[in-house]
Amino acid sequence: MKLTPTAIPEVVLIEPTVFKDERGWFMESFNEKRFQTEMQRLGLPAPPPFVQDNHSCSHQGVLRGLHYQRAPHAQGKLVRVVKGAAFDVAADIRAGSSTFGQWIATTLTSTNRYMLWIPEGFAHGFVALEPDTHFLYKTTGYYAKEAEATIRWDDPSLAIQWPVGIVFTVGQKDQQASLL
Repeated sequence: MKLTPTAIPEVVLIEPTVFKDERGWFMESFNEKRFQTEMQRLGLPAPPPFVQDNHSCSHQGVLRGLHYQRAPHAQGKLVRVVKGAAFDVAADIRAGSSTFGQWIATTLTSTNRYMLWIPEGFAHGFVALEPDTHFLYKTTGYYAKEAEATIRWDDPSLAIQWPVGIVFTVGQKDQQASLL
């Protein structure tokens, strides 16, 4: 497992080790001890244990986000795509952070098998780039409806550069979200 900090160092791109042969391939999708060791090697805090796994399926062009949960139910997320492809975004919404209002994006696919670690204090969203895109999330906090919040995916202060040439399908909750 190779961990690489992004332009916002707390958000980390994870490239798993994949073993291939004539039968196909194998990878360890998560190993708590290795994850913690590699985070420490990067000088980053060890995240709390993961307590919940989520799985979503989206049609091509479906845009979800930017979602987060407020304290005391904040969540860190380890995300990956197991079928299809997604343009994945993490935006820093930590008041007082030197990277407040900045965002990073990466493409997660079933082919590259990359994962993204998004710590508490970040809003998260993605757009499905292919039909039948399956997205998995491991979270460090349980979902709490009373703590859920959404920031507009097209907030001008964030100015996220979403992929062009895609007709977005945005749910009602995300269309009615607040600005940062």
